[in-house]
Amino acid sequence: MAKSRTLFICHQCGYEAPQYFGRCPGCQAWNSLVEQVVAPGPAGRPTLAKPTGAAAQPRQALRLGQVAEQLGQRQSTGYPEFDRVLGGGLVPGSLVLVGGDAGIGKSTLLLQTAHRLVEHCAVLYVCAEESAGQVKLRAQRLAVASPECWERLYLLPETNLEAVLMELEALRPAVAVIDSIQALYYPGLTSAPGSVAQVRECTAALMRLAKQSQITLLLVGHITKEGAIAGPKVLEHLVDTVLHFEGDTFASHRLLRSGKNRFGASHELGIFEMTGTGLEEVSDPSTLFLSHREAPAPGVATLVACEGTRPLVVEVQALVSPTSYSTPRRAATGVDYNRLVQILAVLEKHLGVPLSRLDSYVAVAGGLQVGEPAADLGVALAVLASFRNRVVDPQTVVIGEIGLGGQVRPVQQLELRLREAAKLGFRRAIVPPGESIPPLGLEVIPVTKLLPALCAALPDSVEESVAE
Repeated sequence: MAKSRTLFICHQCGYEAPQYFGRCPGCQAWNSLVEQVVAPGPAGRPTLAKPTGAAAQPRQALRLGQVAEQLGQRQSTGYPEFDRVLGGGLVPGSLVLVGGDAGIGKSTLLLQTAHRLVEHCAVLYVCAEESAGQVKLRAQRLAVASPECWERLYLLPETNLEAVLMELEALRPAVAVIDSIQALYYPGLTSAPGSVAQVRECTAALMRLAKQSQITLLLVGHITKEGAIAGPKVLEHLVDTVLHFEGDTFASHRLLRSGKNRFGASHELGIFEMTGTGLEEVSDPSTLFLSHREAPAPGVATLVACEGTRPLVVEVQALVSPTSYSTPRRAATGVDYNRLVQILAVLEKHLGVPLSRLDSYVAVAGGLQVGEPAADLGVALAVLASFRNRVVDPQTVVIGEIGLGGQVRPVQQLELRLREAAKLGFRRAIVPPGESIPPLGLEVIPVTKLLPALCAALPDSVEESVAE
């Protein structure tokens, strides 16, 4: 009789090693190998059946034309913001993984979504981390525990994967919520719940059932301290959609981002606001990020960023001050640090601004993360305005990518950005040239170089800095 053996599995990439290593040979991560006892499998190897006859005929494979179309069968979640991130709604038989920090509101979002879904179909909520009574108390606090909800929303406080699969087979709900996938365990494995093998086996078993029974599964996933989904990387490959629920602990808004989507565009963004009765949608996010604008101050510029197909008008703030150390400090909140360093180098090289002897701090108001290059011109304008202690016209928006040669490069979806700015009442826009813009009620100023762009926004300060 075969004996069980011990393997060391990396919880970052799933690499299997017969002995322990301090550093994973697969992904080079330190202290990521976890010991696991593997039970022996059935003896023997599968044999392949040889086709008989002159021409082999397919047994299970289908031609593409024989596959039934599933267009128009998406199930709305009841939240347009959630549907936007999903690409139009839930696809039957799909797996959606929602990850986020502890306490950010993942369970709240899915419980409220389940309440909206029960108006059209039956929903099973597998509460692997809470009891049924705790979920009901939370539902009452969120004002979603209506009598109609009690009849079509089923709760299953269970962590055993086999019991969950049996309940899914018997109930056959249209949508099921698993909260969370790291809390489930498969009795056939000796490792603890949340380990690499447990998460991989539980997700694979749920995926097989979802595809066969056309059950849509919403999985809650924990994240590590680095911000990645906890468990093996294969978890993100098994599911159809990976959503990241983000937000500042000290702010009320929450951002739902799409990192992977097999049925829609990735990098879409949905915005919610946490209130006393749960999450509420923010239909006009630009107004949210601009609602706390104070009197015009030096070092503040307004730009239009795009998250997927959604334009967002946000403020970028900069502070430039003399340094107290031999090496000046650079701090970036909401923008890429390496991008900030590059912009500061371009300003010093082509405009002569002595930023190498000054501390520079840049932040995006509202806690939003802006990672696209179209924000370069707004960052440069805010830094220069802080350096010269000048105020940028609050009715002006700037859009453009800055090249290393000081040129302003074109950006995508320029017309969409300008329409959002015009809707919010802005009067001027400094943009890169090359795209014909229909009349939108904006004074559009096309620029090709960094110096003319900054002269249009800060005519006095730029001339003085160049003269110096």
